[in-house]
Amino acid sequence: MTWLITGGAGYIGAHVAHAMSEAGERAVVLDDVSSGVPGRLPAGVPLVRGSITDRELLDRVLAEHAVTGVVHLAAKKQVGESVERPLYYYRENVHGLTVLLEAVVAAGVRRFLFSSSAAVYGVPDVDLITEETPAEPINPYGETKLTGEWLVRATGRAHGLATACLRYFNVAGAARPELADTGVFNIIPMFFDRITRGEAPRIFGADYPTPDGTCVRDYIHVADLAGAHLAVARRLAEDTDGGDLTVNIGRGRGVSVRELADVVSEVTGFTGPPVVEARRAGDAARAVASVDRVAKELGWSASRGVREMVESAWEGWRLLHPEATGS
Repeated sequence: MTWLITGGAGYIGAHVAHAMSEAGERAVVLDDVSSGVPGRLPAGVPLVRGSITDRELLDRVLAEHAVTGVVHLAAKKQVGESVERPLYYYRENVHGLTVLLEAVVAAGVRRFLFSSSAAVYGVPDVDLITEETPAEPINPYGETKLTGEWLVRATGRAHGLATACLRYFNVAGAARPELADTGVFNIIPMFFDRITRGEAPRIFGADYPTPDGTCVRDYIHVADLAGAHLAVARRLAEDTDGGDLTVNIGRGRGVSVRELADVVSEVTGFTGPPVVEARRAGDAARAVASVDRVAKELGWSASRGVREMVESAWEGWRLLHPEATGS
């Protein structure tokens, strides 16, 4: 098989490209490099620069590379920006997916893996979020991901595609420093950014109904996430009769923001206490995945812990920010 990885030069996408390449899977990457970094890609994986909204380009790529499956990661993913620019997010994430699916159907591609998000669940008041937990997103980003799942499943049923939707929880870490997250939108890079500037990490809200009063989250190492993509892609490759799969991708273990801040302090050497500020609107007290289904369906589970996530992320951060010392 040959897999088209959209958004494959991005933080998660590049890890997926490496995991698939190292496992002997053929792949080609389509990325508009608006946030992706071409140098992240493994040798031998071609990069086509362009957008998933460009139907002519999609038709050409699918044909020229004899693509038989798609791993779709290309998307806009900043929650706050999605609130400010909902039309932009729906155009990029939903319209773009529609164009891609139209091209996939026309080309006769029969496998499609969709990068979804735990944001589809909103803020459920449950100890563990299962795939049956009602999906009630609270921002346009989550809405576009849920709409994307509907589109993928409906297209699969109508046209005989084998499909999968992966609902990621909080992604962190790096397989190696040069693949690290270059953005400052997730909590660990946000902590690093503050520490690099000599400021204490910020915790938003310490009065939640949790053991230490801070939000509890499920963190997954990006290398484990990439391994999950490989496992799902191989499952789809074996599925000749269509069908769909929706699974949570996490560790199934909760870590509080304060506990995470403590690990960051230990790894970076920053000695000051974090600064506690007011809660942010829309933050759930607890969001931890049930990972029973992915274990049952694929025999897959995460193997890396939070400290490894922080240590590997810090190595990558220091590669990009040599001035960072943590003291």
